[in-house]
Amino acid sequence: MNLTISGHHLEVTAAIREYVQNKLERVTRHFDQVIDIAVILTVDNLKEKEKRQKAEINLRMSGKTVYVESLSQDLYAAIDTLIDKLDRQVMKYKSKVQSHGHDAIKHIPDSYEPAAAAL
Repeated sequence: MNLTISGHHLEVTAAIREYVQNKLERVTRHFDQVIDIAVILTVDNLKEKEKRQKAEINLRMSGKTVYVESLSQDLYAAIDTLIDKLDRQVMKYKSKVQSHGHDAIKHIPDSYEPAAAAL
């Protein structure tokens, strides 16, 4: 698994990098077929001071790419909500991959007779 953490208008410190890595362990624990993770942390200079910190993630898995973003006043809070959203999407994808909602033709019972054969 490749992990890339970058900052836009922000210097990514060792503490932030370690915090993101610890949070991403939860996602990789639930689904281990992750190929690549790209995290982008941004500080926006908006006129509204409420939501300036932004965290984005692109997670590539076998068969799907998941994109999630989160905005907050605090960067750590943005990372927390980002990981929560990402975890929900990864668990949803995992359940879709593992579900076997249909039966194969060879598992249909022998007592089944088509309508044309009944005539």
